Amino acid sequence: MATLIAKTAEDGGEFHGPSIDEFFPDAVFTFPGIVLFGQPLEITRIHLIQFIATAAIVLIFWLGTRHMRLVPGRFQSIAEMGLDFVRVNIAEDLLGKKDGQRFLPILTAIFFMVLFFNITGVIPFMNIAGSSIVAVPLMLAVISYVTFIYAGLKKSPKNFFKNALFPSGVPWPIYFIVTPIELISTFIIRPVTLTLRLLMNMMVGHLLLVLFFSATQFFLFTMGGWWSALAAGSLAFGFVFTLFEILVAVLQAYVFALLTAVYIQLAVAEEH
Repeated sequence: MATLIAKTAEDGGEFHGPSIDEFFPDAVFTFPGIVLFGQPLEITRIHLIQFIATAAIVLIFWLGTRHMRLVPGRFQSIAEMGLDFVRVNIAEDLLGKKDGQRFLPILTAIFFMVLFFNITGVIPFMNIAGSSIVAVPLMLAVISYVTFIYAGLKKSPKNFFKNALFPSGVPWPIYFIVTPIELISTFIIRPVTLTLRLLMNMMVGHLLLVLFFSATQFFLFTMGGWWSALAAGSLAFGFVFTLFEILVAVLQAYVFALLTAVYIQLAVAEEH
């Protein structure tokens, strides 16, 4: 199949697959008076999508909470359902009611920011996740990192790092092995994996969708003839992967908030 497509491309047709350059779009406009790292501040299409997603979060929760009623309306029901999901299934389930209430605002903000930024990848005319550039998952990973360290230090200022790096019940010679492992896994691997898990899922999802729908356009409008049957197949795969990408968008938001809660829970555990 690849050979036939290549031959057709040589005869005049040309297939343009997805490229990593899509995550580095040209600037829509710049702010000449604002310079960061020696370059004027630029706003790209992905930045605009992030602004729209942020505005959507604010708008939905403003509509859902501006007139709170005993019998909730449509927007209040949506807002309450989302907030209760994070509160019950993430915060209180892992941290208990007391600590769950303490860290509920940051867990809620992480969950809905990741969700709304992810879901733009399947919205027409946006078609790319706001979290598909490294700045967003890295920023959220740093927030998660700082939060669980703060929680541990708040709980046990003197013993947090000691218990994290020198777990009790281990013979002292084994600490030469255990302590470096704990240092890397707790204070290095956690933010790195949080960043890469979200970033890679959103990048790969976007590239797959672009591949399938680009192939559909290529087979249908460039190749024509019996190749149109392949267009139907690539279109079907594109539709299935769109549904899968919606699931991934929700799942990644849940996983990011859940892991943040897990790290906080480990930091405030009694042994610390």
